[in-house]
Amino acid sequence: MEKIIIDTEQFQRTISRISHQIIEKHHSLDNLVLVGVKRRGAEIAEMLQARIFELVQIQLPIMSLDITFYRDDINPTTPTTEDPIYSGIDNPINIQDKEIILVDDVLFTGRTIRAALDALADLGRAKKIELVIFIDRGHRELPIRADYVGKNIPTSRSESIQVRTLHYDGINQVALIQ
Repeated sequence: MEKIIIDTEQFQRTISRISHQIIEKHHSLDNLVLVGVKRRGAEIAEMLQARIFELVQIQLPIMSLDITFYRDDINPTTPTTEDPIYSGIDNPINIQDKEIILVDDVLFTGRTIRAALDALADLGRAKKIELVIFIDRGHRELPIRADYVGKNIPTSRSESIQVRTLHYDGINQVALIQ
């Protein structure tokens, strides 16, 4: 069973609200870099970049990060039916001494964000890293908390959240799958 919990209009309002929060929190946007976790986190980062540009006419640099080989659920000694596919980093940016805004679609256990932090550390030492999460569904296994949250949606472990984006799914919306 599926329930739409954020429709297209609410999705855009959420992008706008997070964009406003980022602008308000930073006195200057000169040192900010948006880093989206592939796949949907990267697309959400692009939406934030576009909305921030609409609001203040500043084009933030953006990079897409593939965390495939930083995940702790891929065991190289255990054979699988599918090899992981690494798509690399799109538009690599020197993050040394930059303020990074890391963007992902869903925060669940925190393991994806831990992997993204490891991947960022391999690219350099950022001055600061903030986290944007579109949906926080709880059930943390690691001490990770978002600085900007689109919506908190408490779920059971048997439920799942699907953030759907225009590029990958043809629509911007969020569904709760029971």
